[in-house]
Amino acid sequence: MPHKVQLFITCLAEQFYPKTLKQMVGILDRLGVVIEFPQDQTCCGQPFFNSGYQSEARKMALNWLRTFGRSSTPIVSPSGSCIDMVRHHYPALFDEGTPEYSLAIEVAARSFEFTEYLVHELKVIDVGAHYPHKVTYHASCHLLRGLGLRQEARQLLEAVQDLDLIPLPDEETCCGFGGVFSVIYPEVSRAMMDAKVKNIIATGAEAVVACDAGCLMNISGGLKKAGSSIKAVHLIEILAADGEA
Repeated sequence: MPHKVQLFITCLAEQFYPKTLKQMVGILDRLGVVIEFPQDQTCCGQPFFNSGYQSEARKMALNWLRTFGRSSTPIVSPSGSCIDMVRHHYPALFDEGTPEYSLAIEVAARSFEFTEYLVHELKVIDVGAHYPHKVTYHASCHLLRGLGLRQEARQLLEAVQDLDLIPLPDEETCCGFGGVFSVIYPEVSRAMMDAKVKNIIATGAEAVVACDAGCLMNISGGLKKAGSSIKAVHLIEILAADGEA
């Protein structure tokens, strides 16, 4: 029986990284995974939740749960941040013993970040990618601290043919984005981003890789401001590469 998944594409990825979403579909298709796309999917509600608007977040969460709850198929997303929201915060939005709470628990248990799904569910590390460039890796906060995924992205990168993975100083330190954090505390956010960018430039890498769109947007902006030619790319872009990039 082939593996089947429902794709949860996320807001930032849809708006700013549509190419990455297409590449994700291509990788899953190449691995023989049958893909479903729930047409009614919307934002998971994380921006509301992080801003303290729990009633609004609850409404969006319920819509999301009903959309992805129509099937028992695993849910896969290119965002550790959004999957962390679904897995750890959705159940807390509803009272225990209610149908909504039960649905949140059930759906959370079959929601996976992309690297997590490849390594732990498909048992795949080498996807046949070829990327002959120097690369460094930034560990996104929600992927690392929220989901506990420390090695998965690295394992996938290390399996890419001809890729030179260079250690990033303070790899696990936040880039300063944090969603609404960067808006509420711009000075602190900027200082964190500047430190991250300085470390990235010091590696001499041609590209910095992360697994969350928010981090990529923030780091990309910081690199551009610093006048650096280093690219900030999603891990999926590396895994989809055939040596021509």
